[in-house]
Amino acid sequence: MEGENEVYDDMNLYITQESFIVEPNGQSELLIIGRLDKVTRVQPKTTQLTNLRPTRRICGVLGTIRLLSCDYLLVATHRLFVGVLNGAVVWRLAGYDIIPYIPNAIQRSENESYLLMLRKMLDTKYFYFSYRYDLTQTLQRQRNLGASLQGKLGLLQRADQRFVWNGNVLRQFKCDNMERFQLPLVLGFVSVNQVQINGQTFFWSIVTRRSVQRAGTRLFCRGCNEQGHVANFVETEQIVEFNGQHTSFVQTRGSMPFFWQQLPNLRYKPSPRLIPGKDHLAALTAHFTEQLKLYGQQVAVNLVDQKGSEGQLESTFARLVRELGNAGVRYEAFDFHHECRKMRWDRLNILIDRLAHEQDDFGFYHAFDNGNLVSTQTGVFRTNCIDCLDRTNVVQSMLARRSLTAVLQKLGVLHVGQRVEHASSEFELLFKGVWADNADLVSLQYSGTGALKTDFTRTGKRTKSGALQDGKRSLMRYFLNNFSDGNRQDSIDLFLGHYVINENEGNVLPSPLVAPHGWRYFAFPSVLLIAVAMFVITITYPAEFNTENLLFMLFWGAMIAVSATGILHYGVEFVQWPRLFPPFSFQAA
Repeated sequence: MEGENEVYDDMNLYITQESFIVEPNGQSELLIIGRLDKVTRVQPKTTQLTNLRPTRRICGVLGTIRLLSCDYLLVATHRLFVGVLNGAVVWRLAGYDIIPYIPNAIQRSENESYLLMLRKMLDTKYFYFSYRYDLTQTLQRQRNLGASLQGKLGLLQRADQRFVWNGNVLRQFKCDNMERFQLPLVLGFVSVNQVQINGQTFFWSIVTRRSVQRAGTRLFCRGCNEQGHVANFVETEQIVEFNGQHTSFVQTRGSMPFFWQQLPNLRYKPSPRLIPGKDHLAALTAHFTEQLKLYGQQVAVNLVDQKGSEGQLESTFARLVRELGNAGVRYEAFDFHHECRKMRWDRLNILIDRLAHEQDDFGFYHAFDNGNLVSTQTGVFRTNCIDCLDRTNVVQSMLARRSLTAVLQKLGVLHVGQRVEHASSEFELLFKGVWADNADLVSLQYSGTGALKTDFTRTGKRTKSGALQDGKRSLMRYFLNNFSDGNRQDSIDLFLGHYVINENEGNVLPSPLVAPHGWRYFAFPSVLLIAVAMFVITITYPAEFNTENLLFMLFWGAMIAVSATGILHYGVEFVQWPRLFPPFSFQAA
C-alpha cells in the first residue's frame, strides 16, 4: 500500500466541551467530531489546538455508536505486537475506551446494560488489525483487486466487508476523507512465525477471519439464512514468505447451508432439527453460488455423524447437493466419530487420501514480490461438523500440512520427496501448537470455551488426559450455552448494527431488556434449593435414624426429583435467551 493510504497509528485525543479532536502525530490534518451536533469532519491543522493539552494517546479510531443516553466514541488505547506480515506489522487489540459524547447524560439502567454488552463484545479474544496490510483479504484477492484500486481506496473501503467487525460503527461517522482515521478490526486468529528448515529461513503464518454475516453464538446461531449466509463461517489462510516469493492456501468452514436449528433446552445435547416450511434448496443454492464466485470449485467435507439426529442433517445435505446438480460442488461425507472410534485417529488419513487428488488440482496461490504470478488456487475445501469447531479444525490442519509440504518443495526449502512433518521436529511442534491455538480461539469466539480434541492437534495422537480436558470443556459449554450465551448473542447483534436502539425504549416503548418470567422460573429452582438443603440436614443432623427421619428423607428426596424433573421438562423457560432478537416467543403459563 502507498504511504498516503496508511491508517494513522499514533494519535493524540483532545476532549473539549464541544468536540473530540484526533491529532495524528507528525501530520497536518485533524479529525474533529462534534459532541453536540455530532458532525464529523477532517480539517487542516491550524490553530484549533491552541492552549489545549491532549487528554490521552490513542492508537486507533474504532467507531461511534448510539445507545440510550447518548452517542459513544470507541477508540483503541493499547495494542500488542503479533508479527510482520508481507512487510506490514500486525497488532492485537489489547485495550479500548468507550467515551460518551454527553458526559453528564441521564443514566438509565437499560443504558448500562447496553454498555455492558458493548464491553463484552470488545473484550472478545481476539481482534487484530494492521495500519498498512489488509487483513480481510487473502493474497489472491488482494492481487485481483489490482494495484490501481489499492492505491485509491482506504483500508476500510477496499476491505472484504464480510470480515470487518467494526464496519457498522465506523460507517456511523458519515464523513468524507477520513479513510486514514478508520481502523478495521478482524476477529479470529493471527500467528506469524520465522522458521528454519534445511538451513533455509522463511515466514509461516496463519490468518483466520470470522465472518460478520450470520454471526452469533453456538446454539443460537445455526444453519443458513435466506441470503445463503451460514453460521460460524470462517476463512483460514496459510501464508509462506520466502526469498521474494509468497504463497497462500485458503480453506473455509461454515454451518451446513440449509435451515436447521439446535436451540438450548437444558438437555446436555439438544437434538438438531430441520426447520419445516423452508426452501432448503434455495438457501443452499444461494450459499454455493456466492462461494463459487469467491473461491472457485467447492469440496464440501461433512464430518457429522451419519446416524441419529446428526444423520438426518447429513442425508439432507447430501440430497440437496445432488439436487443442486452443479459440477463445481462435490460432496464428501466422512463420519468422524464412527471412523475414529476407540481413538483410531490414524484413520483420518483415509479422508485425506480421498481429497488428495482435488487438493493437487486446486493448488495454491504463488507469486513473486515483483508481481510475477506463478499459480492461483482454483478451489477450496469447505469443511463442517455440527459446530464447525473441533472435528473441522483437526481435518483442516491435516490439509494445511499437506499443502505446506507441496509449497516448500516448490520453493526448494524441502528436498524432493521430503515431507514437512519429517523435516524438522521443532517446526512440527510449532505447527501443531499454532493450529491448536487457532482451534481454541475460533471455538472460544463461537462456543465460549476452547476447542475439543486439541490434544490430537498438538501431539498427533489422542490421549486420556485430552479426553478428560474435553469433558471439562463440554460441561463448561453446557453451562455457557444455556445460561450465558443469550447476552453474548445480544452483544454481537448490538455491535454489528443488527439491532438499532430506539431512544423511547423504557418510556413510550417497552424495553426489550425486560424479559418477563412465568411462575415456574422462580418456583421450581426455589423448591429444588429448599429440598436439597432439607435433605442434607435430614441426613446430617439426626442423633439416630428412625421412621420419622426416613419419611422426611423420602419426602425431600421426592421433592428434589419432582422439581428437577419440572426444570428439565420446562427447560426452555430457564434458558437465558437473547432479548434483542428472541429465537421464538413462548407463553409461560
